[in-house]
Amino acid sequence: MRIALTHNLRISDSEEEAEFDTRETVDALAGAIERLGHRVERIEVSGPASRTVTRLEAFGPDLIFNTAEGRRGRFREAFFPALFDELGMPYTGSDAYALAVTLDKQLTKLVLAQKGVRTPRWQYVEEPWQLQVNALRYPVIVKPNFEGSSKGITQDSVVDDPMRLHEVVQDGLARYPAGLLVEEFVVGRDLTVPFLEAAAPDRHGVLQPVEYLIDPAVTAGRKYAIYDYELKTKLDKAVSVRAPAKVKRGQAERIQQLCETVYRELGIRDLGRIDLRLGDDGELYFLEINALPSLEPGAGIYAAAALEGLHEDAVLGAVIQSAVQRWNIVDKSARRGRPRRTERLKVGFSFNVKRVTPDPGGEQDEEAEYDSPKTLQAIREAIASWGHEVVDLEATQDLPLQLASTPVDVVFNIAEGFKGRSRESQVPSLLELLDIPYTGSDPAALSVSLDKALAKRMVRTHGILTPDYLVLNTGNERLPRELTFPLIVKPVAEGTSKGVTRKSVVRDELELREVARELIAKYRQPALAEGYVSGREFTVGLLGERRPRVLPPMEIVFLDAQDPTPIYSFEMKQDWNERIRYEVPAKLSPRELERLEKAARECFTALGCRDVARLDFRMDAEGRIHFIECNPLPGLAPGWSDLVLIAQAAGMDYRGLIGEILSFAIRRYQERERERERAAGRRRPPSARRRRPRRRATARPARRRRPAGTAGRAARPASGGRRRRTGTDPAPRPGGSPAAGPAVRARAGFPLRPGRRVA
Repeated sequence: MRIALTHNLRISDSEEEAEFDTRETVDALAGAIERLGHRVERIEVSGPASRTVTRLEAFGPDLIFNTAEGRRGRFREAFFPALFDELGMPYTGSDAYALAVTLDKQLTKLVLAQKGVRTPRWQYVEEPWQLQVNALRYPVIVKPNFEGSSKGITQDSVVDDPMRLHEVVQDGLARYPAGLLVEEFVVGRDLTVPFLEAAAPDRHGVLQPVEYLIDPAVTAGRKYAIYDYELKTKLDKAVSVRAPAKVKRGQAERIQQLCETVYRELGIRDLGRIDLRLGDDGELYFLEINALPSLEPGAGIYAAAALEGLHEDAVLGAVIQSAVQRWNIVDKSARRGRPRRTERLKVGFSFNVKRVTPDPGGEQDEEAEYDSPKTLQAIREAIASWGHEVVDLEATQDLPLQLASTPVDVVFNIAEGFKGRSRESQVPSLLELLDIPYTGSDPAALSVSLDKALAKRMVRTHGILTPDYLVLNTGNERLPRELTFPLIVKPVAEGTSKGVTRKSVVRDELELREVARELIAKYRQPALAEGYVSGREFTVGLLGERRPRVLPPMEIVFLDAQDPTPIYSFEMKQDWNERIRYEVPAKLSPRELERLEKAARECFTALGCRDVARLDFRMDAEGRIHFIECNPLPGLAPGWSDLVLIAQAAGMDYRGLIGEILSFAIRRYQERERERERAAGRRRPPSARRRRPRRRATARPARRRRPAGTAGRAARPASGGRRRRTGTDPAPRPGGSPAAGPAVRARAGFPLRPGRRVA
């Protein structure tokens, strides 16, 4: 089957991403599903939902293997299953309702308490004044009501002093304003009971309980034996799994009955995990349930499944098996809801090939922006791996004739074009004229972005900082007072740092005019002089349309500490190993990251970019973000180009990056086809749309007597020809009668009878 692995990738150690899957976990899941004989497509769901929908529709999975947690909100775990339901795509795991209920610890406890399930007494608190200090037995434990992975739980979460409870609750609400659960703390042991619906049929999928053993050297300094956030993240090596847990026979039976009740009442499907507390008094308490449990290597579900004779691959196979049975997926092509496109698209690939390798000094850089044969072949293979036919469209003067003779469905465009400020828009303009969907930004956005001065003017109108600048057409222009040295001088409409060399940073007017005149003469275009911003340099990749996904920023770290004005020059881009270092994700504070992402998103929107772009910024000593330039046709050299390195840090391999960029054009192609079908339906002739009228059940009129002297039919005219219509005769309906002539029938859109011709 074609299986989409939807997930959130953990790319930092922040608590916000604690529930996300690491790259190792995603690799392990994808590898196991592939070993089971399925084709897997990894789909990272962070960013706008429209992006996820586009990728899913482009891939057309038979089943979605879902581990996506969602990023924010009390219904985050339920969001993607609800989206899959709306799309009519089958998926693994519980439905949106079950996930919404189980993420809410308070609601889950209320539901189960009505079924007689024992759970520690609790209070739910959304505001500090709601806390009733003396309502519970101490000690109590305070935890976020809508979080998992032990987020927000530390040794300080267990409170045995009523006087301190207010302080702990106030601090907790400041971090987790959605609400806290204040619960009586049960002294005892933590047990976990996994659920695998397709396994252990005699126990309705409830596996044997397991328990987590913590290294005594770690627990020695801890007052309470709890599996807190620190143990799940920083000290995870100190935790091991014992399967089965050591419980008495009678306790095992109670655990089995309790968990069957919980899984049944909450509607859990395919897989799950229940956390219990076995008190020192022998009582069993329900703590919480996870309907979207961790599947990282070493998780408790694997240890419990091993007791049933299932290895790790078989665990995922059992999840897929129960989902296939529930959704009634009969074969590979089976789909519920919207049918999946299975036809192979003809994807045109427009490019300029680099036949002359530029020298590092930049003297011979005419084809520096073009792509090498190695890069072109990598892109071809990536497109073909998605099942499409690739048609080469080299961007030469013969391209219009080639497009006319070789029809394509969509075009993957990386063509830089030829001369002029609008060269990058030449191929997209031609495709617009021919109504062929293509990847990347439209001609207007490409033209504006290539002109650095115009791009700066555009982003400034949106309140985004950019260095003061001046366009020099001759090199003799008067300098405005606000333009202060040092300045950096570059061609106004070039990419790949063409024209940016060591002497591009100028410190006085004489140097400025000299460098500007050289650039004007060499590149036959104006030069741009802008203020040099001292500070850190970042480049940010974006994927999407109206609400693009911002990929992790990459910092260009300059290694020469003696250079007071380092720049990302053309020479450095050709040989960067010893002069710069790429750091991705960049080391930024949450506030700095938020500002940088916001600036990137606003610039992307202000310039009208689409599908993909890479933007360059500088951060000054005060932490202000300055826009430098935008590249809506970023390089795609495997393992080399900035965007490719950024995508790798975001958990996206090269094939996935190319596939995601292509998916936006495929979506536009599908919209165009649907619109054409609707337009064709509106243009159908009335006779093709006319429904056959119902025969009325009326009484047959009395038969009229014929005049004397006539028998049978009325006599034909003496001429032997057809009777002429008179003004009182009803007009025959074209094609509506078997007697209609062939010419009439042909004009009306009816097929001719065999052997008849129209003269």
